[in-house]
Amino acid sequence: MKKNLNLRGGKKLSLVDKTLVMGILNVTPDSFSDGGKYLSVDNATAHARQLISDGADILDVGAESTRPNSLPISVNEEISRLEKILPAIKNLDVPVSIDTYKPEVAEFALENGADIVNDVYGLEDSRMTEVVKKFNVPVIVGHSGKCCDDNIIDDVKKFFRMTEIKLNPAQIIFDVGIGFGKTQEENLEILRRLDELKVLDGEEIPLMIGASRKSFIGWATGFPIEERDEATGAICVHAISKGVNIVRVHNVKMIVRMCRMADKLLKEK
Repeated sequence: MKKNLNLRGGKKLSLVDKTLVMGILNVTPDSFSDGGKYLSVDNATAHARQLISDGADILDVGAESTRPNSLPISVNEEISRLEKILPAIKNLDVPVSIDTYKPEVAEFALENGADIVNDVYGLEDSRMTEVVKKFNVPVIVGHSGKCCDDNIIDDVKKFFRMTEIKLNPAQIIFDVGIGFGKTQEENLEILRRLDELKVLDGEEIPLMIGASRKSFIGWATGFPIEERDEATGAICVHAISKGVNIVRVHNVKMIVRMCRMADKLLKEK
């Protein structure tokens, strides 16, 4: 497995020193957990600074909700939500990831300070592949629904192989796509078997999970959205034990503390 994410400007982000914690910055009115809180530049910037202070290694900025049954927005609307916020956070201390499935939005964001593309729909729009190649940046590619096989583990692996054909594998971080096009049972099955997904054709691959506060936690535990952070932390610690490199979360302070202890127990010799 590659040891670093190679960012622009010669910067590198290690995938082996510790579990990377990606802090979520939603500049949306309708995200399932924190929609509407960070629409203004001041609120978004203050939250970004707080996430970094709490220990975030990456900021993941999204301007369109991908919650179930959310309404899609236009390219222009998505860009309008980003155009003032990206310049305000691009010079903070950590890399910025742009959470979008639209090539035009990704290109705009990369031109305005973003370092990584996070496409939850797995390069469904083939033009996204060209944007990633053009800017030579890392891309997080999410599995978002069955493409090949009724067995969810086999399906995710086949999707990962198909993705490696499209792009230089050195650019790719794989997201198993918790909550995207899967039953609740399949979400749990994927989490239980992350170690199987960590190895593709005999080679370890970089893995990310984004399970924070999602509905399957409510299904499994009965906890409401605002009370799912401890369960999210349990998932993250379990994922680290299975080899996951990046966790994407809302409550950075709590999860960073859990990840650092898990790293001590599981990664240091």
